[in-house]
Amino acid sequence: MKENDKHWYPIRVTYSQEMKVKSYFDACQIASFIPMRYSEIQRNGQSKIKLVPVIHNLVFVYCTKNEIEQIKRESSISSKIRYIIDKETKQIITIPDKQMQDFISVAGNIDEQILYLTPQEVALKKGDYVRITGGIWKGIEGKLVRIKKNLRVVVSLQGIAAVATTSIHPSLVEKIEK
Repeated sequence: MKENDKHWYPIRVTYSQEMKVKSYFDACQIASFIPMRYSEIQRNGQSKIKLVPVIHNLVFVYCTKNEIEQIKRESSISSKIRYIIDKETKQIITIPDKQMQDFISVAGNIDEQILYLTPQEVALKKGDYVRITGGIWKGIEGKLVRIKKNLRVVVSLQGIAAVATTSIHPSLVEKIEK
């Protein structure tokens, strides 16, 4: 991995300040992503529907390692961000572009039918690796699993998060070898 190559980095953010950190990256014209959903918030006896992060304290950033290192040294958000390290390899986790594009395609669709899962909630070794061949998620690759009696395709970011599509008809998937 070269330091000047762009990669997707999952970045841990302290104190639920992921929206401030994303705003900083946006201002620097650095691509970033936070999975969002609508949630009912109660304040002063009134309820509001608000768009909120699904996974608190996490921002996905597409940049070079040098850019992140510079931000960690010199910016106003430097104390708020940390790399996520793979416990086995002790390396900074990066997410392959195709895998992140698939995750964004599913998680970026703000739909109540989408399920967010922790890596522990779904056994991704079970089921076939598939590609969706039609519909709004055409081209998405992931594991075909049965959740709540429906077939869904799960896109997983190793050790970080997983997202499952809405129920999908078996005719819209093809098995692929990974």
